[in-house]
Amino acid sequence: MRRELTNVSFPVIDFHCDVLSKMREDHGLSFKDGAQLDVTYDRMLEGEVMLQCFAMYLPESWGIPRYEFILDQIDAFKTRVMRTGEGVRWLKWKEDAEELGQTIGTAASGRSRHLPWGLLSVEGADGFEGNLYYVRMCYELGVRFLGITWNYANWAADGVLEQRNGGFTEKGKKLIELANETGLLLDVSHLSETGFWELAERTARPFIASHSNAKSVCAHPRNLNDDQIRAIIAMNGRIGLTFVPWFVRDGGEGAVKPEELLRHIEHICALGGDDHLMLGSDFDGIDSWIEGLEHPGKYPAFAELLSRHFPEASVWKWFSGNALSFLTSHLPERDNANAG
Repeated sequence: MRRELTNVSFPVIDFHCDVLSKMREDHGLSFKDGAQLDVTYDRMLEGEVMLQCFAMYLPESWGIPRYEFILDQIDAFKTRVMRTGEGVRWLKWKEDAEELGQTIGTAASGRSRHLPWGLLSVEGADGFEGNLYYVRMCYELGVRFLGITWNYANWAADGVLEQRNGGFTEKGKKLIELANETGLLLDVSHLSETGFWELAERTARPFIASHSNAKSVCAHPRNLNDDQIRAIIAMNGRIGLTFVPWFVRDGGEGAVKPEELLRHIEHICALGGDDHLMLGSDFDGIDSWIEGLEHPGKYPAFAELLSRHFPEASVWKWFSGNALSFLTSHLPERDNANAG
């Protein structure tokens, strides 16, 4: 049944992109409108992206992971992303998320001019070199999310493609304790299934899967099985719908269409995830794209598609509301941090 659309605007929070690693590799890239980037300042404005989470990924091509690679990307965010156009604001605190929420609220009646925000995460603990002091320092510098592994094993835990499917090391368990102590929020996309369940037992806060789809729909090992989805829902965590073609359809060959994401949405919501689904595009982390979802400027058309199949209230939550409520509930308060 075709739904009649209203004039509602759908502001976006996207929980995963890999712009910063590209910018570290090529200092000449322009964040404003660089042709080699999926996510740019101009496209964020075009797609009404009010908050973009910038992951700091350390490709294997860089050699042995080092802490300086993370610091380089923080510097790229501060000196090249934040200073683009009229500016990108750095979201670190509960109060920032509340301010963002007020802005999103005013956007409900139509498009409004806004300065976008950025949020920092680290994708894989490898670059901390097993040094928990480096992890704490990154939190103090403003990093708020940590994806514990990429696909393979590191000093903290096994990744999802590590055949032994191990869990956390002893030092990895101390990393969980540090996250519980500081408020650093954890991300299980890429984590082994054994690690997932160990973390579920040990974490003091709900975690997210920033860019993972439903394994029952597409059997890629990076997707979440139904028990994992139910566990994230039960702890009031979040799941970021991702646009990686081979996470959407088995094999991902040929043209993958935005409509093929509907099955993942329906499946996660059938398990109870209407209030837990968000967006985690993985833009700039992929070299092939869903046709019609190649960059953030395509979000309005995607919102229109979803609104033809689902209630606008749900689309609103998936595009920004669910992510925002998680941030306002779990980010640290600025005053408490300063008091410490």
